[in-house]
Amino acid sequence: MQTSPAQDEQTGPVHVGAPLAPLTTLRLGGPAARLIEAPDAGTAVDAVRATDESGEPLLLLGGGSNVVVADEGFTGTVVRMTGGGTALERRPDGSVLLTAEAGEDWDAVVAATVAEGLGGLECLSGIPGLTGATPVQNVGAYGVEVSALLVDVDLYDRRTGAVRTHVPAAELGLGYRTSVLKNTDAAVVLRVRFALPGGGASMPIAYAELARTLGVDPGSTVPAEVAREAVLELRRGKGMVLDAADHDTWSAGSFFTNPIVDDAAVPDPAMPRWPAGEGRTKLPAAWLIQQAGFAPGHEGPGGRVGLSTRHVLALTNRGAGSTGDLLALAREVRTGVLDRFGIALHPEPVLVGCAL
Repeated sequence: MQTSPAQDEQTGPVHVGAPLAPLTTLRLGGPAARLIEAPDAGTAVDAVRATDESGEPLLLLGGGSNVVVADEGFTGTVVRMTGGGTALERRPDGSVLLTAEAGEDWDAVVAATVAEGLGGLECLSGIPGLTGATPVQNVGAYGVEVSALLVDVDLYDRRTGAVRTHVPAAELGLGYRTSVLKNTDAAVVLRVRFALPGGGASMPIAYAELARTLGVDPGSTVPAEVAREAVLELRRGKGMVLDAADHDTWSAGSFFTNPIVDDAAVPDPAMPRWPAGEGRTKLPAAWLIQQAGFAPGHEGPGGRVGLSTRHVLALTNRGAGSTGDLLALAREVRTGVLDRFGIALHPEPVLVGCAL
């Protein structure tokens, strides 16, 4: 990484031609024209304001776990959130208000709450990335979504140039792996608050696979630390816990979202599925991919990329891949599912400078 000789008094050192691949879990993508690291909310706001004044394109980067960057890189300024910090406040009703800075590592937040004897977030263990990204994506796993516990956020509104505090979760348009904050840089999340129940029990175990692993009936609760370890075990078995030595984990997590279709469009009445509102059904993308003929380990161009050997929803960089290779594999899978079932899969990661 090369740092320019000049330093902005407000934003700190500016890194010119900074490689972005090492800052993503895929280890793919070209360089940024400029990279500014923001160790706190104030620095982040100053950096974004300066970029807006200059008219440069802006990319907000957290842990790089849900982003696919073009091989050509990014021609503008990347502001990378690096500042952390958390606080817990016991409330009169017995619940606990958790405040976390956007730059705090997400799994560290989950681990800390469980260590404090607090349940609520345990099913979201092992998810890479930073806390500020969780409401943007409405992160979810094993039957729990951020929306179930999110109280509000502080954010910088680029349209007005103002910092807005305590923006209610209800205003964020939280849906399945989405929000009004996704696929737009109109606002920058600076701080996030969650309401935890206050006890040491997990959230009700809603996900059948997790319930089987724990040996309990769906809807039961277990100690939060027990649920966390079970979730981590399941994620490791699918290559979904980052390991620098394991190419099966060099991914952006689940590359495709589970499609939600009209009940009449369900391709096989015997397939696994979940209700998704009146007249709508959520289908498992992994099942569709495998039934379309793509087995774990299916190779993309030149074997440089491939489906994980443990989980077909993860598209992985085998160490020498490019973003072009990854997108070619994604297109192959998407086309195969469309041809077989007539159902279009949609990518979950944010695509920067590239498209399917």
